[in-house]
Amino acid sequence: MKLVAPDDAGGGPPSDYEGRDNTKIRILLADSETIYRVGIQKIFALEDDIRVVAGFDTLAGLHDAIQRFAADLVLLEGRLILGAVDTIPELIRQVPKLKIIVQLSKNDRINTVELIRWGVRGIIPRSISADLLVKCVRRVAAGEIWIDNQSINSVIEAFRSQKDALTSLQTQPRLSAKELTVIAYVTQGMRNKEIASQLGTSEQVIKNYLRKIYDKLGVSDRLELALYWLNHQVPTKGP
Repeated sequence: MKLVAPDDAGGGPPSDYEGRDNTKIRILLADSETIYRVGIQKIFALEDDIRVVAGFDTLAGLHDAIQRFAADLVLLEGRLILGAVDTIPELIRQVPKLKIIVQLSKNDRINTVELIRWGVRGIIPRSISADLLVKCVRRVAAGEIWIDNQSINSVIEAFRSQKDALTSLQTQPRLSAKELTVIAYVTQGMRNKEIASQLGTSEQVIKNYLRKIYDKLGVSDRLELALYWLNHQVPTKGP
């Protein structure tokens, strides 16, 4: 793979891009700093299973790239989404299987818990080492969630808050076998469309199940549901 030349660094595919390659993890790189984009491409150029298919310095360029290039993963600079975090669910809406990793600087005032709620699958510092970056990309592409040590503190605090809020519950809500199955898939990071496919039903049916589950457990979204699951010994069998 060649590096993006300075006059091409603002956007578009690397000069040797030849189209879709299902054997590689295909990455869209969105970062406002040209030197950073070039450096990231240099790191991934050494890996046989990772390919940067396009790089952009604006959100507008990224939105356009989502339509033009087949990609598995977006590596996104946190500063690009300051004040525009709703960009993340919009990207996922366009490409439901797309996985997003956000790189944060120390001064980025972005709530990491909110990023997870919006569907981000990886949160890493911009100072991450090359080997950890490559490992993160592979893990997230394989369906795992990657959160750096700094960001995990925010998730732990959310967990503690959730635990305090739920200590007053006197009885364990009864969940049906199907509801437990839906919860299990949610905690694996699956989206509604994927769960529906696994259960042989529609996405709307899964949304209905989740609403009932939220009401029973007193939670408001998928993250709180996952935290509840971690904090309680939910019965493995329904009524």
